[in-house]
Amino acid sequence: MNTPGAAYESFLALHHADAPLLLPNAWDPGTAKLFAFLGFSAVATTSAGHAATLGRLDGHVKLDELLDHATALADATEVPLNVDFENGFADDPAAVATNVTRVVATGAGGCSIEDFGRSSGTLYEREHAAARVEAAAEAAHGSGPRIVLTARAENFIRGNPDVADTIARLQAYQEAGADVLYAPALQSLDDIRTVVRAVDLPVNVLAIPGVAPVAELAAVGVKRISVGGGFNRVALGATVDAAREFLERGTYEFWKVAGSAAGVGDAFR
Repeated sequence: MNTPGAAYESFLALHHADAPLLLPNAWDPGTAKLFAFLGFSAVATTSAGHAATLGRLDGHVKLDELLDHATALADATEVPLNVDFENGFADDPAAVATNVTRVVATGAGGCSIEDFGRSSGTLYEREHAAARVEAAAEAAHGSGPRIVLTARAENFIRGNPDVADTIARLQAYQEAGADVLYAPALQSLDDIRTVVRAVDLPVNVLAIPGVAPVAELAAVGVKRISVGGGFNRVALGATVDAAREFLERGTYEFWKVAGSAAGVGDAFR
């Protein structure tokens, strides 16, 4: 269980270690406990995975639902939790700050803020996006409990693979007070190296097909590697395969896959 602000220092320190922080994204308290039990030093939420548990698409979870979810996951383990806070559930910087203050109260160690407007379906203009990060940073680093703020440049995940603009955005977010920088869906090792060299803060890379292995990312200076909704998709994929086998073939070979879960009950004691 984490109290507000308790995880800030330890979570921030994990981003400045020699080896990259490997950050699995959990979608309920059980998977948060499981990842901590398996030896991960921190856990993150996944907006897509959380939405799936509610039978919804990514981006269709309400603010209060997300905050309750974050509280439950922060309470589930003693390792720091990073909250996928989407776009902060507001366009206006002041409203983003207010909402980040509510994340602090969940006991999370950090949260991330996107520069993509869900209502408009477009990227925020760079100046406005930086103002949102600045407001979020002030809330995250206030006089009370603190959390680590990750600022996300959404270009590559929103159909605009512009490395130069991504770097300019991340540099602006660095100046605005972020602790960690993140451009999800960067894939080329050369692009990742260029981004890392262009900023002074720890950079998170999303582990997706085609991205270099951890050792190669570490060699170019990446400090955090997360999986987004990847593990949730793996779990759903295994469930789909098992369900189809049962429904269409009437056999039970799916129990072979379940063997990997032997002993995980200890995570829930």
